[in-house]
Amino acid sequence: MFDILMYLFENYIHSEAEIMVDHDLLTDELSRAGFHQDEIYKALAWIEKLAALQECETHPYITRVVGKSVRVYTQDENARLDTECRGFLLFLEQVNVLDFATREMVIDRVMELETKDFCLDDMKWVVLMVLFNVPGREQAYSQMEDLIFDEQEGPLH
Repeated sequence: MFDILMYLFENYIHSEAEIMVDHDLLTDELSRAGFHQDEIYKALAWIEKLAALQECETHPYITRVVGKSVRVYTQDENARLDTECRGFLLFLEQVNVLDFATREMVIDRVMELETKDFCLDDMKWVVLMVLFNVPGREQAYSQMEDLIFDEQEGPLH
């Protein structure tokens, strides 16, 4: 499923190509690209849930938290997000690429992925996908893009 999300992001969203909204046409194209239909449906559902996270005004991700807070990860989140991924999320919060709401959206979307091997590079792409889909976070998206595509040597944080 993650490969499909990457394909869609690179070929439509990131390339600024016109996005097809017809699920049947998109499903056909993804099938021709070699993806399995059940994985295509899961990926499209993942994208729809991402959009729903920021549309729902009663969703807890949109609620403002007063003051500083500390994120405590659940056992399942710790199993999926290794120390490097959790540290990167903290780094992104510290440099104001993510706020608490977008951080929670990223964690939500990561936990919905059906992949055994989730790494820091995957996390970076999920962050990009989330920031791209949240209105008003264009500057944060640009900063994240710079972090990913900057060809510096060494770690980002």
